[in-house]
Amino acid sequence: MRSERPGPPAKHRPFIEAAFKAKGEAVRAGDQAYGAVVVKDGRIIGYGPSRVISKQDWNAHAEREAILDAQARLGRADLSGCLLYSSSRPCAACEAAAAKVNIARMYHGSEATDAGAPRGRGGA
Repeated sequence: MRSERPGPPAKHRPFIEAAFKAKGEAVRAGDQAYGAVVVKDGRIIGYGPSRVISKQDWNAHAEREAILDAQARLGRADLSGCLLYSSSRPCAACEAAAAKVNIARMYHGSEATDAGAPRGRGGA
């Protein structure tokens, strides 16, 4: 008998799938295999494939790219009430960046594991 993984809850599925789509774009571009999106009120407002290699910038992690995209689209730094979905658990620096901009909650991985509210200090 084969056991199947349950996958993400339905309400998280489109957003975690978008994070994995960003991951795929990063890989096809020759970058690191990470992707992330920022969601506000059930809508993707920030999209971020990893661009560390393409930009030659160690800060261009997928989560930070999604955060910067969301900030640009909203025209403000504060992302209060937003959710961050990532293809894998954000590193400590990305979690700190999410905390700094007031991301409400983080989800990661193919099952959209709830990582809770971001903690830490750092820069976006």
